[in-house]
Amino acid sequence: MLEKISLRTTTRQELVNVTDQVKQVVSAYGIQEGMCFVYCPHSTAGLVVNSYLDALTLKDITLELDRIVPTRVDFFHTFDTPSDAVGHIKATLVGIDQSFIVHEGKLVLGSSQGILFAEFDGPRNRELFVKVITG
Repeated sequence: MLEKISLRTTTRQELVNVTDQVKQVVSAYGIQEGMCFVYCPHSTAGLVVNSYLDALTLKDITLELDRIVPTRVDFFHTFDTPSDAVGHIKATLVGIDQSFIVHEGKLVLGSSQGILFAEFDGPRNRELFVKVITG
C-alpha cells in the first residue's frame, strides 16, 4: 500500500520536519521488520535527513544551499521565475528520496535525526509518498 502525506509550505524556501507523519505511517502498517521509502514527486523540492533539534541547523543548511546555488537571472531556464531554476538545481543536489530501516516496529533514525521536506520554490501545496515493505 502507498500512503500520501500532504503539506503546505509557507515560504519560498524552508525545511519542514515530516518525521512524525512518516512514523505514523510506519506504525499504521504494524510490521516489525522491513523498509520504509519516502519519495518526493516535485522537481523544486527534496528530502533531507539531518538534525532538527536546533532550528539554527536548518537555517545553516538553507543559507549554505543559497551560497552554493544563488538565485540569479542568467539561468537558461526560468519557467516562472529565477527561483524555479534554483529550485531544480537544489532538488538535484539534495535528492528526492530517502530509505529507512524499520526494526522492532519503529523507524530507525539517530537520536537527533529527522526527515525534512526541503521546499525550494514555495509556498506551495506539496505531497510525499511513503511505502513500507515487510521483510
